[in-house]
Amino acid sequence: MSTAAVHSLWTTAAEPISKIPAPKIEYGQLSPTLIIVGAAIVGVLFEAFVPRKSRYYAQVFVSAVALCAAFAAVVALAADGYGTTKAHIAAMGAIAVDGPSLFLQGTILLAGLVGLFTFAERRLDPEAHGNRVDSFAAQAAAVPGSDTEKAAVKAGFTTTEVFPLLLFAVAGMLVFPSANDLLTLFVALEVFSLPLYLLCALARRKRLMSQEAAVKYFLLGAFASAFTLFGIAMLYGYAGSVSYATIAQVVDGTVTSVDPALANTMGNDALLLIGTAMVVMGLLFKVGAVPFHMWTPDVYQGAPTPVTGFMAAATKVAAFGALLRLLYVVLPGMRWDWRPVMWGVAIITMLGGAIVAITQTDIKRLLAYSSIAHAGFILAGVIATSKDGVSSVLFYLAAYSFVTIGAFAVVTLVRDAGGEATHLSKWAGLGRRSPLVAAVFAVFLLAFAGIPLTSGFAGKFAVFKAAAEGGAVPLVVIGVISSAIAAFFYIRVIVLMFFSEPRPEGPTVAVPSPLTMAAIGLGVAVTLVLGVAPQYFLNLASQAGVFVR
Repeated sequence: MSTAAVHSLWTTAAEPISKIPAPKIEYGQLSPTLIIVGAAIVGVLFEAFVPRKSRYYAQVFVSAVALCAAFAAVVALAADGYGTTKAHIAAMGAIAVDGPSLFLQGTILLAGLVGLFTFAERRLDPEAHGNRVDSFAAQAAAVPGSDTEKAAVKAGFTTTEVFPLLLFAVAGMLVFPSANDLLTLFVALEVFSLPLYLLCALARRKRLMSQEAAVKYFLLGAFASAFTLFGIAMLYGYAGSVSYATIAQVVDGTVTSVDPALANTMGNDALLLIGTAMVVMGLLFKVGAVPFHMWTPDVYQGAPTPVTGFMAAATKVAAFGALLRLLYVVLPGMRWDWRPVMWGVAIITMLGGAIVAITQTDIKRLLAYSSIAHAGFILAGVIATSKDGVSSVLFYLAAYSFVTIGAFAVVTLVRDAGGEATHLSKWAGLGRRSPLVAAVFAVFLLAFAGIPLTSGFAGKFAVFKAAAEGGAVPLVVIGVISSAIAAFFYIRVIVLMFFSEPRPEGPTVAVPSPLTMAAIGLGVAVTLVLGVAPQYFLNLASQAGVFVR
C-alpha cells in the first residue's frame, strides 16, 4: 500500500475537530475544600520562606483562620439551601453537595479546629534549653537518640510542618464523604491518609514506638488502599463507569445507553459482588471495624496523642460518610447482599471491641478498643437503611468526635518524667490529686459508656432506635449487651481514679495553655449539651439525612 494511499485514508477518516468543552466547576460550592487546600499550600510556603522563630505563630494563625473560614462557608452553603432544596452534583459529577456531605464537612472542620488546639499546645513539657516544646519531634529526619537530634533540641527546632499536614488531611476528609465517583473517592482517600501516616511518626517522646506505629499504619493502609483500587477496577468493569449514579442504574437495570466495547462484561454479577466487597473492605479498614482493626491499638498508642485524638475523631467521620454514600446511593439495589455481611461485621465489632478492651492496661489502647466498639454501634445505624438511619449516624459521629478529642486531650495532661503517663496503674488516685481533671475525664468516659444526660446516650439511643425500626432488633440486643460490657471498663477507670490511694511517685497533672483548655472545655460543653438537649441537633441531622442522587 503506497504512502499516498495511507495519507488519503488519514485525511478522509479525520473528522473536523469540534472544540473541547471547558470543565464547569462550581467554585462557590466547593469553597470549604478550596479554602483548606489553599491554606495548606500557604503553610508549605511558610516553611520555605518564614524565619524559624516566627513559623509556629504564622502556621497556627493561618490554620485556625482557614478552618473557621471553611466552616463559615459550610454554614453559608447550608443556609443557602444546598443541604436540602438545592442539593445537586457539582464539579462535573465528581462531588455531591447535599445534606450529609455538608453536615459531615462541618463536623470534620470543627474536629480539625479542636485538634489544631491540641497540636499547638506548648506548655505541657518542661522547657528544653529555654525553648517551649510541643508533642512533636524537634527534627523529624534525625535518628532517635542521635547527636543530630540532641543538637536540634538544643537549638530549639520544632516541626511546624504538622500544621500544613493537618490541613491536607482535613482537605482529603472533606472530599471523601462527598465524592460522587469512585476515582474522586480514591484520590481523597490517599490525600488524607498520607499526611496521617507522617503525623503518626513525629512524637517527641518514645520516638521509636511512634515510628513503628507509622510504619504499621502505612503498610496496612497501603494494603487497604490496594484492595479499594482493585474493587474500583472491578466495579468499572461491571458498570463501564466510575460514576455512582451510573453504577446504581446498572445495578437496578435502568441503564439506557451501553458502550458496545463494554457490553460483554457489563452486568456481570461476579464483578459487582467482588468489587463491592473490596471497596467496602477498604472503608471498613478506615473506620477500624473488626476484622480490619488490627492497626488501631498500635497506632493509637504509638502516635503523638494530639494526632491520635484528631485521627480517631475525623477519620471515622469521613470514612462513615463515604460508606453511607456508597451503600445508600450506589448499592441500594443490593441491600439483600450487603446487609447480612454488615450484620456480621457490626456484631463482631461491637463484641470484639468491648471484650478485648477489658484486658487493656494502657489508657490509649483502651480508648482504641473503645473506638472499635463504637464503630460497631455506628454500623448498627448504617444497617437501618432508612432516612432515620442516616441522620442517627450523622448525629452519633458529631457527638463522638468531640468526646474523643476531649478525652485524648485529657490524656496529654497526666505526665511523669518520661512524658505522658498512659499506664492505667499511674492513674490511680488521680481524683484526689487533681479532682477537676479526673472529673472531666469521668464525664468523657460516661459519654463513651452511653450514660443518660451525655451525648453518648443520645447518639446510641438514636442509632439503636433506627436499627430496631429497620428490622434489626437482634442486632440492637447485642449492641445493648456490648454497651454493658463496655460500661464495665469505663466505670473501672473512674473507680480507679476516685477510690484508689494515690501513689507517692505517681504522675503530675500539667497545667495546659488556654488552647488545650479550650479543646477540653468544648468537648465537655458539647457532650453535656447534646446529652441534655439533643433535639435541635437531632432535627438538624434529620434535615441533612437525604443523599442527592
